[in-house]
Amino acid sequence: MSREINKIIFSNPVHIFSAGFGAGLSPVAPGTVGTLFAIPVYLILASFGTGVYASFAVLLFLAGCYTCKQTAQALGKHDHPVIVIDEIVGYLLTMLFVPVAWYWVLAGFLLFRVFDILKPWPVSLADRQITGGFGIMVDDLLAAVYSALCLHGLIWVISV
Repeated sequence: MSREINKIIFSNPVHIFSAGFGAGLSPVAPGTVGTLFAIPVYLILASFGTGVYASFAVLLFLAGCYTCKQTAQALGKHDHPVIVIDEIVGYLLTMLFVPVAWYWVLAGFLLFRVFDILKPWPVSLADRQITGGFGIMVDDLLAAVYSALCLHGLIWVISV
């Protein structure tokens, strides 16, 4: 990332939050790095139980709607690659109600990245049509729904 982008990101805590506390500054695959950053967050939150976990994920989503808009405006680009709080929240939503085990962490990671990158309908529609901070966040929320459905289906099939 350029010095100018780093300067903008580190000029304001709102931008640091949107950039996943620096994960989005990765020169290679910032969305993937942001999702990797979400794994320890998931592991910590899962230890607090579903209520705290879900509440925290909702709060992060709402905060992301605000901060993504501010950061996108500061950077002059809607959904700039440095903005990765949407990937972090998307992974957390993917992992809601998922048992803590390394193979589910990996499966959730892979599923979320696939749906976030491929953007099947209506993820692609939301990505193109909805603007602002909510628009940045909502396509990842929809990718998380697809990911969670597949992951929970896989958990169900294995447990039968």
